[in-house]
Amino acid sequence: MMLFVIWIFFLSTSITQQTTFFRTFECINNQCQRTSQPISIIDPGQLRLKGHHTTLAACRLVCGSLGGLWPVPTGPVNIGKNYVSTHPNEIRFDLKDIPPSTKPFLSEILDIFVGNLRWMCGEKCERSSSTVIVHLKISSEDLNLDWNTNEEYTLQIFTKEGKIDVIVTASTVYGARHALETLSQLFAPVIESSHATGMVVIDQAKIQDKPIFPHRGLLIDTARNFLPVSAILRTIDGLAATKMNVLHWHATDTQSFPLQIKSRPLMAQYGAYSLDMIYTPEDVDHIVTYAKYRGVRVILELDSPSHASAGWEWGESAGLGALAVCMHQEPWRDYCIQPPCGQLNPVNPKTIDVLRDIYRDMLSLVGMNNILHLGGDEVFINCWNTTAEIISALKERGMGREMSDFLQLWGEFHTKQIEILDEIKEGKKDYAILWSSALTAPDEIEKYLDKNRFIIQTWVESSNELADELLDRGYKLIISTKNAWYLDHGFWGTTKYHSWRNAYDNRIPRREGVLGGEVCMWGEYVNEGGLDSRVWPRAAAVGERLWSDSHTLKTRDAEPRLQSHRERLQLRQIHADAMSPTWCAQHATKCF
Repeated sequence: MMLFVIWIFFLSTSITQQTTFFRTFECINNQCQRTSQPISIIDPGQLRLKGHHTTLAACRLVCGSLGGLWPVPTGPVNIGKNYVSTHPNEIRFDLKDIPPSTKPFLSEILDIFVGNLRWMCGEKCERSSSTVIVHLKISSEDLNLDWNTNEEYTLQIFTKEGKIDVIVTASTVYGARHALETLSQLFAPVIESSHATGMVVIDQAKIQDKPIFPHRGLLIDTARNFLPVSAILRTIDGLAATKMNVLHWHATDTQSFPLQIKSRPLMAQYGAYSLDMIYTPEDVDHIVTYAKYRGVRVILELDSPSHASAGWEWGESAGLGALAVCMHQEPWRDYCIQPPCGQLNPVNPKTIDVLRDIYRDMLSLVGMNNILHLGGDEVFINCWNTTAEIISALKERGMGREMSDFLQLWGEFHTKQIEILDEIKEGKKDYAILWSSALTAPDEIEKYLDKNRFIIQTWVESSNELADELLDRGYKLIISTKNAWYLDHGFWGTTKYHSWRNAYDNRIPRREGVLGGEVCMWGEYVNEGGLDSRVWPRAAAVGERLWSDSHTLKTRDAEPRLQSHRERLQLRQIHADAMSPTWCAQHATKCF
């Protein structure tokens, strides 16, 4: 009996050493399905000829008209049904047709592209003799990234005699960057043997693409809970992979002021949670530069005049008077939306002086051509209306204590902010962004906020008509639909969790004045440990809505492609949450 057991063990070990058995994937009715029986893998090339693919990612490349692309392109898409082996080391770049001044910037973009392919191929990736030559054609020298940036591109792939030629045509480096992001989605890892992996690329394709909306953003909040720089950079990687182009950085709030301001060091000394929870100017510069190479613009928000307590306590001891009022007032529900209470003092000119220094320092880091988000929401009138200094100042001006008086004071404060931004930018008149609020109500806004200077970010529910009413009045908007694109909902109070399907199905108006939208990851209930899974893949669903805004694609159509995208994020060390059991991902449409 013992001899029989030993013989069986020896026989099974010998078979395992000679042949690998595992489940492959087939394209059935334009959907990838895992095969029902394990197949012996001796020559992966022969498997491909039989319609079997060693990885789900490789199957998705050639299954269906859109492969695994995310977001779906807005122009014509033609993807071949075959792929060829290659390797990241076999990629070459032809830069003859680019403006010389863009070459250093583009070199960084190319390094990122190849680095992403290395992550995909893995440590045991076998070399291949097939060379990929990427020919880049860029017409513009402009490196500015804003709402007017041309992000359009065309991507073509040709294969002849074992050589793959890729032609990328774009006006700007950012359009070329998006093309390379799409190109990376036409590569896939494969299994070459029991001890080695490989990489394949589609053998032919033609794609024309450009975004529907120029503003495609994600808000992160580092004031409620500090996020380390590494987490912010990882989030930017996710935005780049999804062709989202704005990181809205809600940096300060009533709970903390984590930005180190060189001209006003007391802000972080008083306002940071601890010495190791501060963003230095070098940190901010690194984040902004890192983002720009990935086609992402950082829009910094310093919330005001409400949501301001931590960091503002030092005014009176420094002889500047009360820079903020109602700080730590109790009961807090009477004076603010969250503890600790605090609102900037609109009648103290020193408050504007401090803001001037903060804005100057921040714009020097994010770029003088960039814009700032001023906050502007949830002013508690009761705070100002119970502050003797403010009541006295209103009386001296012949004003009372009606709602209209405080709206005027509030509007004047934002106008002063715009004026100091004009001063810092040496007369250049630019926009600033404000959240929707009582001040932006359709019957009030034109009294206080110049439509040529303020962009309104709305955060109301999809049934609310605020967006259309503000658009009718000529205001430009960024839209953050509260009941679909607020990623913190469902984790506190009576709020409802919004799945990626809710996010994908949400539509915003496509009319003049709508710059785009943002999905918001407010930070009261998330830190680095939960950031990735809370944001991804739900933010990616919003990314496709803002890039493509398809009228015909439903979540059923999108799910296999979003599964592909989620797996790419995982390969790039972005720990996206599961969308379903793995079985469902391996058997497309079976779980609907």
